[in-house]
Amino acid sequence: MKHLAGGIQWTVFLIASSIAAPIAIAHVFGMDPVATSLFMQRTIFVLGIACLIQAFFGHRMPINEGPAGLWWGIYVVYAGMVGIFYTTSTDALQALQSGMLYSGVLFIILAATGIITKMKVLFTPAITFTYLMLLILQLSGTFIKGMMGVEEAGDHLDPVILLGSFIVLVITFIAMANKRPSISRYAILVSIALGWGIFLMLGKTPTIAKVSDQLIQLPKMFVYGKPVWDSGVLVTAIFITLLLVANMLASIRVMEHLLEQTFQITQPDRLRQGAFASGFIHLIAGAFSAIGSVPISGSAGFVGTTRMPSIKPFIIGSTLLVLITLFPSIMAIFAALPAPVAYAVTFAIFTKMVSMAFNELDADPEKERARQAVAFGLMVGVGTMFVPAESLSQLPAVVASTLSNGLITGTILAIIIEQYMIRRRQRNSYSKM
Repeated sequence: MKHLAGGIQWTVFLIASSIAAPIAIAHVFGMDPVATSLFMQRTIFVLGIACLIQAFFGHRMPINEGPAGLWWGIYVVYAGMVGIFYTTSTDALQALQSGMLYSGVLFIILAATGIITKMKVLFTPAITFTYLMLLILQLSGTFIKGMMGVEEAGDHLDPVILLGSFIVLVITFIAMANKRPSISRYAILVSIALGWGIFLMLGKTPTIAKVSDQLIQLPKMFVYGKPVWDSGVLVTAIFITLLLVANMLASIRVMEHLLEQTFQITQPDRLRQGAFASGFIHLIAGAFSAIGSVPISGSAGFVGTTRMPSIKPFIIGSTLLVLITLFPSIMAIFAALPAPVAYAVTFAIFTKMVSMAFNELDADPEKERARQAVAFGLMVGVGTMFVPAESLSQLPAVVASTLSNGLITGTILAIIIEQYMIRRRQRNSYSKM
């Protein structure tokens, strides 16, 4: 009974930390209620499967998988390319679906060759800071427009939606900062529930779609068509995978430290197994046309607060999550969450990433080198965001897709600049010897 109660708590936590991403992505791609419900079903189904794969075959720790913020950002970027580089939203989603498969294969290659443990040298505090800040800056416009009720160019601000979004934002900040664990632990769930109620009273909630007459329905595969070759998405997938590796390594290390220091539980080194599992998880995400996932560092806070280091409740909670997704009527209810609520809650979450980014930069021992790399990365990355995508449409697809993405362009440049300065300093040191 104790493990069952803990499992239910894990299920609530998994849903609360995963629901906003598919809602927001479905909104930017203009999906109707039915498509939104099915997209959410597939994404959360894959997340539940991902947790079970990691628990049995991967790192074998209670670390929940969540929609990768990196992929989330890329989805938003590619939604802006519809009508420019992609004819329809389906074409863009088909390319991203294939990107998950590229990423899965790369994960497996990195794990098999042992490269995965050597990659951390590129992701210095300065590079992490640059990437986080560019991601935040790139997505902030989408969040603000969503909270204003502005969906397309030419739309006017909706005062009612803006008021509701502001109230939800305040509630989220209060819940996240509450000293009572029973509230702060479920801040996202509390904010979504109250926000949903507020928008219901304001008359701004979408209708609940009737997805299927069937009581139980399995998620469909390759919804947007067969996998396709897209060189631009390949470049993006390679870069995102490298960053996801760093994210995964950090999440595993944080949980290992918690289990050893707080619960005196020593974990064997299973980084490579975790990477193999992440590869298969991305292949599954691509097959089910869902968002790729990543181990979430916040799970360490959940385990520390609930005092549940055992993996059994985690497995039970993940299993319950998979079972819930098989009922279309339940998923349709979740899909009716107003998009501005998801944007407001996500906005609050991303404000925490700003402090995380500056903490990373402060940890860099080479302050001058870090600032130079960051300066180049941010100026080029942010500047690229203001270049109209139409201006690059005549370039080869791989070049256009890379240059039109300020997030990728800025971060790559920061890595090149910093590695050049490191090599130059090493050469100067050798010449003086």
